[in-house]
Amino acid sequence: MDLSDASTFASVYEQHRRGVYGAAFRIVQNAAQAQDVTQDVFLRVWRNPQKFDHRRGELGSYLRLMARSRALDLWREGQAAGRATDRMKVVVAQDAPRRDERPDEEAERDATRGAVRDALRELPLAQREALVLSYWGGMTADEVARHVGVPLGTAKSRIRLGLTKLRDQVDMGGMPVAA
Repeated sequence: MDLSDASTFASVYEQHRRGVYGAAFRIVQNAAQAQDVTQDVFLRVWRNPQKFDHRRGELGSYLRLMARSRALDLWREGQAAGRATDRMKVVVAQDAPRRDERPDEEAERDATRGAVRDALRELPLAQREALVLSYWGGMTADEVARHVGVPLGTAKSRIRLGLTKLRDQVDMGGMPVAA
């Protein structure tokens, strides 16, 4: 079977697209992501048809295995992003006061934390989310973009604008912020 032939490929797509979609959907539980996985699987086959070796197994099994693998990757990314979102909620939430051996330093840290937390709350939601995911969630701008579903440039702009506004708001309150 020559998968580099357009008509053969079209036939293979029609025959296996539902199975590939179903394998992806069972894992990601999201129709849009399952469609993306399906498209990605068939695009990979179209670009590298020689990777499929009919002697090693059936084409349908090969395609569903590719879909399952890619869907698991997306699911894992979502799990990591969920943990980052949980960290965001912790950062924005009020901290319980702690006692320290040096109460003056602790008071200064609490004031700085409070100023940053208040400044974060004043940011537009998109900028706040991008900042928290990148700085406290440990995500790259590319990961933030994928997590919130925006282009990379938009994610970078949100991070940069949010950081600038955060700095300005905290500085206006008299609290120093490390650059």
